[in-house]
Amino acid sequence: MPQVYKMYITDVDLNRDFNSAVHYINSYQEPIQPDILLRLYAYYRMAHQNTSHSKKSEEPIIKAFKFNAILQVLHLDSAEAKKIM
Repeated sequence: MPQVYKMYITDVDLNRDFNSAVHYINSYQEPIQPDILLRLYAYYRMAHQNTSHSKKSEEPIIKAFKFNAILQVLHLDSAEAKKIM
């Protein structure tokens, strides 16, 4: 059975990689599937430990999808969400 090595990175490296991923996604020019965008949104919110509801100006259906996406990742802490994103 192959051995699995756990890779440890520092908070500085994690934050650098996370910010780089956020910048890449924000500057991405091609359309991204809505389900993927919602998952990225949820990871971003969990990474910042901000799970409060969305802006009041959004449509109720958009709020519901965003809320559902966050519910699916509530088990993650900030560092885990940054690693996944």
